[in-house]
Amino acid sequence: MPIWMQTAGLLVLSNVFMTFAWYGHLKNLSHKPWLYAALISWGIALFEYLLQVPANRIGATEFSLAQLKIMQEVITLTVFVPFAIFYMNQPLKWDYLWAGLCLMGAVYFIFRGA
Repeated sequence: MPIWMQTAGLLVLSNVFMTFAWYGHLKNLSHKPWLYAALISWGIALFEYLLQVPANRIGATEFSLAQLKIMQEVITLTVFVPFAIFYMNQPLKWDYLWAGLCLMGAVYFIFRGA
């Protein structure tokens, strides 16, 4: 499997865990003390790190640090938008499209010399 696919795949999976760790408690644990939510989030984040660290190590064999970071940001938004709409029941907004287009500009500039 190509390096970019391994890297992107692991980053997508890690972002699913991290998105739930960062925001899932707002829906499921809003009635619990913040410390309880933080401990649950840290537990979820452990799985994120078990995917994210290997993703970055694999990716670093082919991508620059800046390219890895921009890839991460694009994947973060790609995971976050469906999470916000389908899990958190937030309305779909045009701003997601505009933010995505801005990130595509970042992708262009960071990868154009590659």
